[in-house]
Amino acid sequence: MPPTKSPSRRDGAPLAALVAALCLAAGAGHAAPAGADAASARLPPSPASGVATVGVPDFSRITQRYGPAVVNISASGMRQVTAGSEGADAAGGGDASDPTQLFLRRFQQQFGGSGATMQVPVRGLGSGVIVSADGLILTNAHVVANATEVIVKLTDRREFPATILGRDTRTDIAVLKIDADRLPTIAIGNPADLQVGEWVLAIGSPFGFDNSVSVGVVSAKGRSLPDGSPVPFIQTDAAVNPGNSGGPLFNARGEVVGINSQIYSRTGGYQGLSFAIPIDVAQSVQRQIVETGQVSRGVLGISTQDVNQALADAFKLDVPRGALVLDVVPRGAGAAAGILPGDVILKAGEKTISTSGELAAIVTLGAPGRRLELAVWRDGKPLSVSAVLGSVGQEPVSRAPPQPTPGPLGLVLRALEASERRMIGLAVGLLVESASGPARNAGVRPGDVLLAVNSNPVATVEQFRAALSQAENPVALLIVREGDRMYLPVRLP
Repeated sequence: MPPTKSPSRRDGAPLAALVAALCLAAGAGHAAPAGADAASARLPPSPASGVATVGVPDFSRITQRYGPAVVNISASGMRQVTAGSEGADAAGGGDASDPTQLFLRRFQQQFGGSGATMQVPVRGLGSGVIVSADGLILTNAHVVANATEVIVKLTDRREFPATILGRDTRTDIAVLKIDADRLPTIAIGNPADLQVGEWVLAIGSPFGFDNSVSVGVVSAKGRSLPDGSPVPFIQTDAAVNPGNSGGPLFNARGEVVGINSQIYSRTGGYQGLSFAIPIDVAQSVQRQIVETGQVSRGVLGISTQDVNQALADAFKLDVPRGALVLDVVPRGAGAAAGILPGDVILKAGEKTISTSGELAAIVTLGAPGRRLELAVWRDGKPLSVSAVLGSVGQEPVSRAPPQPTPGPLGLVLRALEASERRMIGLAVGLLVESASGPARNAGVRPGDVLLAVNSNPVATVEQFRAALSQAENPVALLIVREGDRMYLPVRLP
C-alpha cells in the first residue's frame, strides 16, 4: 500500500468499518518436514463431554525455530500525485483525504489551471517470509507498491537490497529476491487442514518493531471481503497491525498457513479482525511469477450474488446457501456449459459453495482450461454441469520500475520541476529519488531536496558531481526536508 494512505478508510458503506491493508503511514531455523516437532500437547477426551482437550502450543519454540525466517522490509520510491476533481493520483487510484492531494487542489483553486502534479516520496514498512534458502521472499504487493528501492533486514541485522520479481495486486502477493544463500526458511502447512478455533501465531514488524509475536485462534475460513478480492481469506483474532503486512501466519505445528494481509478496523489499528492469504494461494502466484513473469486467471463468464433466506424460500432451497446466477455472458465459459440466470451453484469441484465469493475465488484462482464440475440447483431440482474455465489472458505482473544507477554517494538525483519549485518555495534544488550507501547511512532520505555541497549551491546533477569532485572527505550536504534545512555530513567512499 502506498505509505501515504491511512490504514483505514470510510466511504459511507453500510458497514461501520472497512478493510484496510497493513502498512505504515508515511508502510535461524530451517525447514522441517510437515508435522515435525508438534508444538501442541493433546490430552485424553473429557469423560463428560467426549471432546478432546488441546493444550496450549509451545509458541516460544515455534518463534525460536522459525522466527529467523521472518524479515523486515522497508521500501521507498516516488509517486506522482495529480490534483483532480476527486483527488485521484496518476495511477488511477487516490485518496480524497491524502494531504498532498488536498494541498494540490487548494493550490489549483487559488492559482487556477488544472492537472497540477508533483512527485511525492512514498515509504512503506512491512514484513516478509523467506521461502527458499537462496533468497526468495514472499510479502504483500501493497508493501512494495511504487518502490524503487527495497531493503530487507534479517534478524541477525544483516541488510540486503531486494529485487522485486513481480507483484500481483489482485491477490496482494509480491515476490522478492535477495542475493544471499543458506538462509533460514519455513515449513509450509496446508490451510485446508486448519480448523476454526485452532491456535495460530503471527510474526512481523508492527509499527516497525521487528519480529514481534502475537497469537490467537482461527475465527473463520474462506472469508470474502468487500474489496472484491478473489482470495478466500483466513480470519483470525491474532493481533495484527500496520507493519505486519506480508508476515507469516503459523499453525500450532509451526507451519506457515497464510500471509497476513488485511484488517477490519474503524481506527486503522487492530480491533480483533485480521485476515491472511492462504499460503497455497500465495505459492500459486509465486510459482507463476518466478516461472513465467505472468499470472493467468480463469473466468466463468457469469455474475452472482449471495442467497438469503427469502431467496432460498423463493427457489425452494432447504437452507440459504450457494451462488445465485444473475447474468451469463454470451459465448462465455458459463454459457457454453449451459448455465442459466436463476441457477444456484451449490458446489464447485469438491468445494461446497456457501457464498458467491467462494465461487469467485475458485474460478479466479483456477487455471484457464481447467474443467470444473458444478452442482447446480434449477427449478427446484439438482443437476450437474461441466464447465471449462475461459481465460482473461495472461496478466503481466507489476514490476518495479527500472532503477537508475546511483551516482556518487549512492544518490539518484534529478532537478526539481517548475511546479515542484513553486509549490515548495525553492528556486533551485535536486530531488533525492533514492539514497543508498554512504548517503543513506548518513541519514539522507528519498524526497529530500539537495541545495548545496558544503557551501557550493547545486542546481543540476552536473554541478553536484563537479562540487563533489573538488570536495575533501567528509562532505556536508545541505538538504531541505519537510520545510526544514539541515546539513548532513557524508563520508566519501
